[in-house]
Amino acid sequence: MPRCAFLSTDNLEDFFVYDDLVKPFLHHLGWTVEDVSWKNKDIDYEQFEVVVVRSTWDYQDDAEAFLQCLKKIDESSATLENAFELMRWNISKSYLKDLQANGVPILPTLWHERFNTQAIEQAFSHFDSDKLIIKPLVSANADHTYLFTKEDVASLQDTFTEVFSERAFMLQAFEDSIQDKGEYSLFYFGGSFSHGICKIPAKGDFRVQEEHGGGLVSVEPSAAMLSLAQQTIDALPAPALYARVDMLDTAKGLAIIEVELIEPSLYFNMDDDSASRFADVIHQKYA
Repeated sequence: MPRCAFLSTDNLEDFFVYDDLVKPFLHHLGWTVEDVSWKNKDIDYEQFEVVVVRSTWDYQDDAEAFLQCLKKIDESSATLENAFELMRWNISKSYLKDLQANGVPILPTLWHERFNTQAIEQAFSHFDSDKLIIKPLVSANADHTYLFTKEDVASLQDTFTEVFSERAFMLQAFEDSIQDKGEYSLFYFGGSFSHGICKIPAKGDFRVQEEHGGGLVSVEPSAAMLSLAQQTIDALPAPALYARVDMLDTAKGLAIIEVELIEPSLYFNMDDDSASRFADVIHQKYA
């Protein structure tokens, strides 16, 4: 009986997790499935045929240790999904530069290695915007992500200096469409489209995660969304067992926000067939 591990973290009580919906379908296909913590250094990964990274939603707190864990799995007899090199490429949002170089439209972005006030001042002028978003290149769950205006800069100066003094970051103009229309996520299993959702922030917020009060609705993506998502999937440096393509419908057209290849929630709760679809992709590849 083949064995599959879902790589997780120690404590998920503050998160919405839907991976358990996949397990009955894998069991039906003859698999045993076990949740293992990426922080547990005693796990023998040789016992698994495949290790699927799922809800490691604190990896950003120690990205180097997380990469060492992935490397250990990659060097075992188990197959790591997604592939180690693909996840290492995806761990910093600088991968968006590669996508842009391959013709994929991303949100206009300014990239910086270290915080300085001048960078903020220049960004307001560069984007001709009253609101900016700042976030680290290595982050998850909207950690250390701030929406601010020119008037907020003085009060946030100490916070920005503390958070970004030793951390590379990105600046973007805030897109009103995230509050007006929401953020679209398209899910791909084995390179094929599975399902789509729209994530809508809570009133007065800009973060779409459920943990921050965001809401979810299932959607049928437009032809333009599917085309952009497929263009993005085709631009990845390696095939992905699973991918979540996040995009906004802006005044200047569709633009990619992120492509999540490490630990995206795949929202199996939003599509009745998605969990079985994901199990089938794993089974067909490894059974």
